[in-house]
Amino acid sequence: MYSDLEGKVAVVTGAGRRNGLGEAIAKKLAANGAKLVIHDLGDAGGNKSPTHDVDASEEIAEVVNGVRAINPDVTSFEADMRDEQQVEALIEHAVETYGKLDILVNNAGVGYLFGPLVDATQEMWDTVLNVNLRGAFFSMKYAIRQMLTQEIQDEWGRGRVVSIGSRGSKSGSALTSSYIASKHGLIGLTRSAAIEYGGDQITVNALCPNHVTTGLGSWQNDYMAKMRGQSVDEYLAAMRARIPLGRVGEVDDTANACTFLCSGQARYITGESMNISGGEEMH
Repeated sequence: MYSDLEGKVAVVTGAGRRNGLGEAIAKKLAANGAKLVIHDLGDAGGNKSPTHDVDASEEIAEVVNGVRAINPDVTSFEADMRDEQQVEALIEHAVETYGKLDILVNNAGVGYLFGPLVDATQEMWDTVLNVNLRGAFFSMKYAIRQMLTQEIQDEWGRGRVVSIGSRGSKSGSALTSSYIASKHGLIGLTRSAAIEYGGDQITVNALCPNHVTTGLGSWQNDYMAKMRGQSVDEYLAAMRARIPLGRVGEVDDTANACTFLCSGQARYITGESMNISGGEEMH
């Protein structure tokens, strides 16, 4: 347990999917006493927002209820990360509800518009980059702006920003050009913000998990296996074979690392892009 997270206020974006990374992170923070704002897009639909990735309001409510069973101080907010005014309203909601904002976890992302680069459309490219990178910029902008108005809290500091990157933040892969570009860009954004706001005692870090079989991860398994002419079991076996620890990631692997980076024990860590990959990625 991290006692210094008691009473901290955290926004976790893209956390409205059951059994997803965002839900796991929110639950870990709540278990350590943090007050939560659970964000997701809500009801969207359409070709750019298929049901396997974007969550309906009903599912967000289910996630909130699960977190509330751990800590009653939790609320939700629906916003499109591509829209600056909606992201600003998300941060304002956290401050209006709890009086401050201590932690931002940038977890919202698009990880399903895959395919050969030569077949990609501008709409596909823009959707991925605008959620994964521009949306993270918007949330950082307004979260850090709020943190700068608050007093430094003893040794804990003034604020924490943790962005969820990917193994794709460090290495390329076929059929995922826009996703890889967005996640590489997220690391650059993290490093620049860490330098800019370190003197204000705001730490800015990223986590780079390898594959995690969430609901979206299952879709990715099916897609990649099909493109390689493999069964899903064959695809996952090959993945495990190249991971030194011999298994794919689990949501708690990332949630545990995120909670640590939000704690006072990580107060001297900033600008990092920490691998959570079982040894698959080592730089």
